[in-house]
This record gives sequence, C-alpha cells and structure tokens, in this order.
Amino acid sequence: MDPEIVLSADRIVTRYGGIEALHGVSLSVRRGQVVALLGANGAGKSTILRTLSGLVTASSGSVHFLGEDITRVPAHRLPHRGLVHVPEGRRIFGDMTIRENLDLGSFTLADDVERQRRLDHVFELFPILARRRNGDARNLSGGEQQMLAIGRALMANPKVLLLDEPSMGLAPQLIKEVMRIVQRLNQEGVTILLVEQNSKVALKFADYGYVLNAGRIVLEGNGGDLATNDAVTAAYLGGVAA
Repeated sequence: MDPEIVLSADRIVTRYGGIEALHGVSLSVRRGQVVALLGANGAGKSTILRTLSGLVTASSGSVHFLGEDITRVPAHRLPHRGLVHVPEGRRIFGDMTIRENLDLGSFTLADDVERQRRLDHVFELFPILARRRNGDARNLSGGEQQMLAIGRALMANPKVLLLDEPSMGLAPQLIKEVMRIVQRLNQEGVTILLVEQNSKVALKFADYGYVLNAGRIVLEGNGGDLATNDAVTAAYLGGVAA
C-alpha cells in the first residue's frame, strides 16, 4: 500500500437496516491533502464519513487508516489513533461551558501540560471561544458553535480530520472564516476529508474531489478540474457551484 495514503475505503457497502446506502465505494486520501466529497442531499456523503469513523460498520469492504485495517474498530477507539470526526450539526453540549466542551475533546490524553498546549492553540485559532470560555455553549451563534465543534476535535490532535458540512446554515462571512481555519489547519499538517454540499466553497481549496450520486462515486479528479466542469455541476451538484 502507498505509504502516502493515510485513509482509504475499498469497495465499502453500508446498509441501514435493509436499505443499502453505499454501493461499493472506494476512495483514498493522501497525506497532507484536502479531499472534498461532493453531491446533493442524500447522495451518501455523511454515510461515508460515518463509516470511515466507525459510527456505522460497513456491511462489506474495508477501511484502512495509516496502513491498518480499522473496519471493525469501535468508533471511540479511533481518536486515540488520530482519526477524528466533526459530525454534521455540530453536536455540542449546550448545558456545558465552552471550556468543558473542549476538555471532552481531549479525553484520550493524560498529560495536563499537553492538554493546556492544545487548548492554547484552539483559543489562538478561535479568540471568541477564549473570551467566552466560561459561558454555556448554548449561547453561541451557529458559526461559533461550528468553531467549538472544530476546536473540540482539535483537542484530540488529529492526523486526519473528517468534517461534515462545516458551512451548513452559516452566513457567507462566517463560511469564509470557518474555511480560512480549515485551510490553516491543513497548512499546519492536518489531512482533511471534507463533506460539502456547497461545491464552490469546497473546491476553492480542495486538492482532490469525489462526486457522489445515489451512494456511488460517479466522478473524481483534481479540485481545480472539477470546479471548472460545468457539466459536473449541472448533473450532480444541483448547480451549487454557480
């Protein structure tokens, strides 16, 4: 296996009950890349992330991370290895403080000095979280909640970060801010697999992209090539790149 491929799926089939949601999907993410998963609602993008992160177990096929088969590894074990998932909808704990939410992200860590170093890094990335660290997370805006969800994931010091629709429901200016942070994390060495319905946002800085339709990958290629392919946009992305 190519040592530069840090995360891969090989012909994964995923079912919810009797419904087959993914039909033999294969993909790979190379070290240091931003890879985008694109497609309309219901195409299977979130299911791929949930399968890769162990929240759903593939019915067949395999998932490899850093050269090891993780197809049957429980989801709570994968952050220890460096695979961290930021789910759609943020999933923060509203009745806990911002600091408490962030501390939960470092549950794999016993070193208090390292925990503080990671916390300082999150607060440097997201100054609004630093200023409001003792406030309840429920009082954050949608964009701030997304920042908290990403910050909590960073507390686990991910090697690969799975981001599910980070721009969903955000105003354009907040989308730019969140994506600026995503770019910076990648520049700092974090490999990113990004699920986005907004292809214009995703392909602006993705190295590579996969287009999904009805649980199958129908197209793949360099981010720049997909971004300028009007036929791709019209056929599979609902025009969201326009």
